[in-house]
Amino acid sequence: MSVGELYSQCTRVWIPDPDEVWRSAELTKDYKEGDKSLQLRLEDETILEYPIDVQRNQLPFLRNPDILVGENDLTALSYLHEPAVLHNLKVRFLESNHIYTYCGIVLVAINPYEQLPIYGQDVIYAYSGQNMGDMDPHIFAVAEEAYKQMARDEKNQSIIVSGESGAGKTVSAKYAMRYFATVGGSASETNIEEKVLASSPIMEAIGNAKTTRNDNSSRFGKYIQIGFDKRYHIIGANMRTYLLEKSRVVFQADDERNYHIFYQLCAAAGLPEFKELALTSAEDFFYTSQGGDTSIEGVDDAEDFEKTRQAFTLLGVRESHQISIFKIIASILHLGSVEIQAERDGDSCSISPQDEHLSNFCRLLGVEHSQMEHWLCHRKLVTTSETYVKTMSLQQVINARNALAKHIYAQLFSWIVEHINKALHTSLKQHSFIGVLDIYGFETFEVNSFEQFCINYANEKLQQQFNSHVFKLEQEEYMKEQIPWTLIDFYDNQPCIDLIEAKLGILDLLDEECKVPKGTDQNWAQKLYDRHSSSQHFQKPRMSNTAFIIVHFADKVEYLSDGFLEKNRDTVYEEQINILKASKFPLVADLFHDDKDPVPATTSGKGSSSKISIRSARPPMKASNKEHKKTVGHQFRTSLHLLMETLNATTPHYVRCIKPNDEKLPFHFDPKRAVQQLRACGVLETIRISAAGYPSRWAYHDFFNRYRVLVKKRELANTDKKAICRSVLENLIKDPDKFQFGRTKIFFRAGQVAYLEKLRADKFRTATIMIQKTVRGWLQKVKYRRLKGATLTLQRYCRGHLARRLAEHLRRTRAAVVLQKHYRMQRARQAYQRVRRAAIVIQAFTRAMFVRRTYRQVLMEHKATTIQKHVRGWMARRHFQRLRDAAIVIQCAFRMLKARRELKALRIEARSAEHLKRLNVGMENKVVQLQRKIDEQNKEFKTLSEQLSMTTSTYTMEVERLKKELAHYQQSLGEDPSLSLQEEVESLRTELQRAHSERKILEDAHSREKDELRKRVTDLEQENALLKDEKEQLNNQILCQSKDEFAQNSVKENLLMKKELEEERSRYQNLVKEYSQLEQRYDNLRDEMTIIKQTPGHRRNPSNQSSLESDSNYPSISTSDIGDTEDALQQVEEIGLEKAAMDMTVFLKLQKRVRELEQERKKLQVQLEKREQQDSKKVQVEPPQTDIDLDPDADLAYNSLKEPNINARSSWPNSEKHVDQEDAIEAYHGVCQTNRLLEAQLQAQSLEHEEEVEHLKSQLEALKEEMDKQQQTFCQTLLLSPEAQVEFGIQQEISRLTNENLDLKELVEKLEKNERKLKKQLKIYMKKAQDLEAAQALAQSERKRHELNRQVTVQRKEKDFQGMLEYHKEDEALLIRNLVTDLKPQMLSGAVPCLPAYILYMCIRHADYTNDDLKVHSLLTSTINGIKKVLKKHNDDFEMTSFWLSNTCRLLHCLKQYSGDEGFMTQNTAKQNEHCLKNFDLTEYRQVLSDLSIQIYQQLIKIAEGMLQPMIVSAMLENESIQGLSGVKPTGYRKRSSSMADGDNSYCLEAIIRQMNAFHTVMCDQGLDPEIVLQVFKQLFYMINAVTLNNLLLRKDVCSWSTGMQLRYNISQLEEWLRGRNLHQSGAVQTMEPLIQAAQLLQLKKKTQEDAEAICSLSTSLSTQQIVKILNLYTPLNEFEERVTVAFIRTIQAQLQERNDPQQLLLDAKHMFPVVFPFNPSSLTMDSIHIPACLNLEFLNEV
Repeated sequence: MSVGELYSQCTRVWIPDPDEVWRSAELTKDYKEGDKSLQLRLEDETILEYPIDVQRNQLPFLRNPDILVGENDLTALSYLHEPAVLHNLKVRFLESNHIYTYCGIVLVAINPYEQLPIYGQDVIYAYSGQNMGDMDPHIFAVAEEAYKQMARDEKNQSIIVSGESGAGKTVSAKYAMRYFATVGGSASETNIEEKVLASSPIMEAIGNAKTTRNDNSSRFGKYIQIGFDKRYHIIGANMRTYLLEKSRVVFQADDERNYHIFYQLCAAAGLPEFKELALTSAEDFFYTSQGGDTSIEGVDDAEDFEKTRQAFTLLGVRESHQISIFKIIASILHLGSVEIQAERDGDSCSISPQDEHLSNFCRLLGVEHSQMEHWLCHRKLVTTSETYVKTMSLQQVINARNALAKHIYAQLFSWIVEHINKALHTSLKQHSFIGVLDIYGFETFEVNSFEQFCINYANEKLQQQFNSHVFKLEQEEYMKEQIPWTLIDFYDNQPCIDLIEAKLGILDLLDEECKVPKGTDQNWAQKLYDRHSSSQHFQKPRMSNTAFIIVHFADKVEYLSDGFLEKNRDTVYEEQINILKASKFPLVADLFHDDKDPVPATTSGKGSSSKISIRSARPPMKASNKEHKKTVGHQFRTSLHLLMETLNATTPHYVRCIKPNDEKLPFHFDPKRAVQQLRACGVLETIRISAAGYPSRWAYHDFFNRYRVLVKKRELANTDKKAICRSVLENLIKDPDKFQFGRTKIFFRAGQVAYLEKLRADKFRTATIMIQKTVRGWLQKVKYRRLKGATLTLQRYCRGHLARRLAEHLRRTRAAVVLQKHYRMQRARQAYQRVRRAAIVIQAFTRAMFVRRTYRQVLMEHKATTIQKHVRGWMARRHFQRLRDAAIVIQCAFRMLKARRELKALRIEARSAEHLKRLNVGMENKVVQLQRKIDEQNKEFKTLSEQLSMTTSTYTMEVERLKKELAHYQQSLGEDPSLSLQEEVESLRTELQRAHSERKILEDAHSREKDELRKRVTDLEQENALLKDEKEQLNNQILCQSKDEFAQNSVKENLLMKKELEEERSRYQNLVKEYSQLEQRYDNLRDEMTIIKQTPGHRRNPSNQSSLESDSNYPSISTSDIGDTEDALQQVEEIGLEKAAMDMTVFLKLQKRVRELEQERKKLQVQLEKREQQDSKKVQVEPPQTDIDLDPDADLAYNSLKEPNINARSSWPNSEKHVDQEDAIEAYHGVCQTNRLLEAQLQAQSLEHEEEVEHLKSQLEALKEEMDKQQQTFCQTLLLSPEAQVEFGIQQEISRLTNENLDLKELVEKLEKNERKLKKQLKIYMKKAQDLEAAQALAQSERKRHELNRQVTVQRKEKDFQGMLEYHKEDEALLIRNLVTDLKPQMLSGAVPCLPAYILYMCIRHADYTNDDLKVHSLLTSTINGIKKVLKKHNDDFEMTSFWLSNTCRLLHCLKQYSGDEGFMTQNTAKQNEHCLKNFDLTEYRQVLSDLSIQIYQQLIKIAEGMLQPMIVSAMLENESIQGLSGVKPTGYRKRSSSMADGDNSYCLEAIIRQMNAFHTVMCDQGLDPEIVLQVFKQLFYMINAVTLNNLLLRKDVCSWSTGMQLRYNISQLEEWLRGRNLHQSGAVQTMEPLIQAAQLLQLKKKTQEDAEAICSLSTSLSTQQIVKILNLYTPLNEFEERVTVAFIRTIQAQLQERNDPQQLLLDAKHMFPVVFPFNPSSLTMDSIHIPACLNLEFLNEV
């Protein structure tokens, strides 16, 4: 393949660009050897002539095909060079929003500056157990690879995270830690993980600061070792730190801050416990105000300080130590603000004795003020003969002060790190560890000093280790594939490292200059020039004599020598340290009395202790003039060598963090900054090493499927794919050095895959052109014929249309002229009329306006007068009302005072005994008075009735008199003249005639109106009939609508009820699952305790509930839930009231249990009372003969003595009779006995009264105390914020409920004790009664036998089998062993399904028949414990788990079917009803068995999922279900993981179907309920859906059109299998809906707005994040298919933004639907069951 073939027309290349670093261009002309330039067309269509260096023959880099752009692994690119790497990262980051990319063994992580939902628990579970190359790049994939290699190779691992400040190193390390805690511990964060995460706020507070590049920059390096035991569970951790930037304590550049802890402490200075620190705002202190702004946008220092304090508490730092730490930090701030005054001579300084900051510094550290004031300004010089005290200049004093501040802070930093390591340390033996190194990346600034020199030195060492490891892995890969190994030249930075650390290197010369008494930075720089000027890695700047340049592996860096010596010496004067050693505070003194070697020797081999205390930048403890003092550079070099030894002893994994821009903008990519970091972190070096060999590697199978189109037809006849691949490559690539054939792969040189892709594209293009040519010709011919026919038709119709249009135009023109004439006339007339009307209207409105104005003025004056009148009246009335109200108030107050006094006197009088006597005495008087009053009222009534009769008589007389007067008056009127009467008659006649005429008129009108009304009535009746019909129709419609609405509402309510029921059931079953997990954890801890053999002591069971193996779990016979409540209460006491508020179920459970026990106690008490009544009745029926029959007179005497008032003269009925002396004595004894009885009753009543009074007093005192407490808490609550008030109220309520529950629990325990005693007494009495009856029957039989004259032989009658099995108590263990523990399902292959459950029920029934509760309890307890032991032993056996699930459910059904409850007996036969339980109610045992069934079901699902999960991804996504689709699969990347097995682990869909067939057969054969079988397969199908969809969302290589086709086919096959097994009603297909829609999404068009709407309407079961993720991951099959554009994805997001989807990206593969066990009665009767001999149950007797 020549250069001309590669650089042909239309070939795309990369050319340098000053802005974008690299720019894409396309050749417009073929390149020929010897050409001095290339003709290029840029992406903006501009033409460019690109010159070529003929001597070097450097042509521009070739661009990879679009099919390779966006690869997960950069080494999978065909052309490996810098622009290809940069472009691939940019496309993945900006277009697909993928922040992780592999580059060989390196994970490149780009900081998105945005929270992404890719770090949840579901993502962790998705990556757990996966190979590194199978999933998309992720930090979890690197962590899983490290964890897997540690477990497989038993070798320690390291994850090296590096990058610039702000690139995301700390976050990546934190996520790796979280992954190890989840995978290596439990599903929730382990205790060690919590402590490690708790150390993060502390380390960030004391080690992080704001810089110009990062608001939370780590100014130190750290290496965290996570220790694991033999089970690979986290047991401990250890932290090492490197090179703390101490200079930041005393100096910060512009727009930077000091360490966060200073600002946090200043923000919390207002707290009462920090008043003694004497702190104010951070702007007031010199050490915190040098950078300018002391705040960070979006950061609350006070809130962060609270988190820091909580972290200290969690790690076990006592409150006193915390206060001491904060005092030391505050003292550093005061020390920096001490004012130092220079004297006139300039060689001495002084500090004012009244300096407030110095006083606070000395007070906070507990040192003497005078000594510190003196030695801050003086120093001691020791010679051989004398000791001098010398003053210091202002600059020397400031330097000494700053050195002291740095030293104090460094010592405190080391103490805190040491304490954190103590908290994370464990005494258990460490088996292996994984180290996470979070260290600074390569740094270069405008001014580079000693810190940058050490950082870059560490990066040189790490790069050397990285290069050698990459080289080693490449060599192993070549050797594994049996390819000849050729030496690859790679960059070795050993000369640069020797320049720094070798003998007489830069560090040695620096240490030597530090020992010189008057050594300076300039002298040291001159020594460097003289010694290393000949080195190729050392250069001298032209314009400076104090700087030097080191050529690092990443870039040239110029260091300024100023300050190197001072920072390396880290001088602190001994006198100042001695003052601090004499501090009265122990912590301060301990900080400076530590004389340990700062860099102790450590071992990092396997099994070594994880407690490694290596400290970088630890200041010396000795004086600066000691010869053996170790410099900072020497300490750092030593700790770095130890780190490299640790890393070399482990298997490293690399994470390189990239900062995409300096503005911290989300998903913004700056190519210049990215290239700088890629060069510095070694990514490009990895690319170069890979490109030097055979970077592209293809498996034979993948190569054949991809390039099958290049194979000739005769070669396809060969069945050996390797031979076909060899022949194809030998024909296509002539140079044999361009490829190599390995054992399982084909290795290609760089660019060869692109060449093959070009040949494949040309082949497709040629075929496509041929197809397009033929199709387009045929289409054009059809189109021409259609157009010709259409043209002729159009012409004919157009000509006719034109003629008609002309005639119409002429006719319309004439009509228009006529219309215009009339219209113009009408418009002119309307205009005149409009003007005339407008003038009239204006005149009318004007005249009306003037009139209204005048009227309004008059009206306003009148209203004003009226308002004044009413206001004055109102004011007068208000004044009067005020006076009257005041008088009434005074009267009321006075009357109230008098009434209170009278009430008080009446109360006092009412309490007195005299008042009671007066009331009793006055009652008779009141009765007499009332009687008299009634008599008086009767008399008054009589008098009133007499008066009424008199008035009625007078009224009648008056009426008669008036009647007489009326008659007399009428007679007088009859004497008038007759003339007037005649006139009146005539007038009356005229009026009568007029009335007749009017009457006729009215009759005519009435008849007319009557006719009209009749007509109208008929019309109205018709309308009424129509309205009735309409009304009936509307009523029918309304009824239909109401019925529909009612039906819809009922359906909605049913759905809501079902949903709530499912949620409640799932919560309950999750609790059961957690219980089983806690039980398992308890067993594991118990095993570990026996192994560890610690000192014996009382330890609480870690489980919140007792194990089912104990006898206290079955409350139907014993007191199980009391144990539960005790555990629950103990849990509340342990976790505290704050966390107890989060779980109210504990209290609800206690209350429910107390109510149940109270009801049971009442039932037992009622039964006991009934028994006592029956006993008393028997006693009354058969009274003893010794009782004395008292005389009736004695009874009367007894009754008379009970009366309160005994009349002394009263006599008995027989008192007049003569009484004998004996009768009198007898009566006297009766009276005495009665007196004693009455006295006893009186004493008992008095005692009860006294006890009641005392009880009431105690209750009153308790209420008073409680009221006082409530008042105190109320006062405290008023001082809190509203949120705190709510929380405090909740805590108080919880404590109250806890106390009440404890009291109720004590009461319940007492009642249960009484119940037990009563039960025992009842049993004793029953046994005595049975013994007595048996003895009586025996005596009667003996008497009868004696009475018989001859002996009779009695024959025994054989009884029928009643469906009961009897066994002896000592045979119970044998029964459980033969029937449960040692039973194999294969032994009962031909027997009745669920036979053990039937046998157990028959044994329970016999125990119920004999009324033996202990036997029932023991049998059920042993059975459940035996089942649990079997399941624990066979925790991965599906058949055994299914067997015991079916038997447990059947036993549960039997207990329900034969419980005697009518609800369960509806389907029983009469024979089955005879087999019901008679004596015991086993309802609570049914609940226990139901819980056990849930646990077995969950274990069954877990086993099935474990067997199916390895098959799912391979069968659903990778296997060729449809032959030929995989031939267009995109280029696969190299399988990077070394943890992959060499064998082929691929599965097909038939494997899954076979496995599910096996599951179905086992469950059906063992008699499992069909409803449970349906639920099992619904759960399994959901798991298939979740695992497949999660892998689809995390794998770019399977998001293609062909995968969508394969998924659709596979899902249809699974649906067909469900229908074939009659399982389609299980809802399994509905659980696959998200996967079905994902397959459709992969196959739909993705271009236009209509396509976006179709996707949104179809993808209802997918969330917005899942849809966008699939579109981002979508990979074109070949270059003819277009990628999904960013604009289209934005359109999808805009249309889906109204959805309220959850933020979770992946489906929860661990989700389990709640299981329901419907009641399924058996048709078998107990007497028809046969016990096979293979069970060895001969000791069971049929009853």
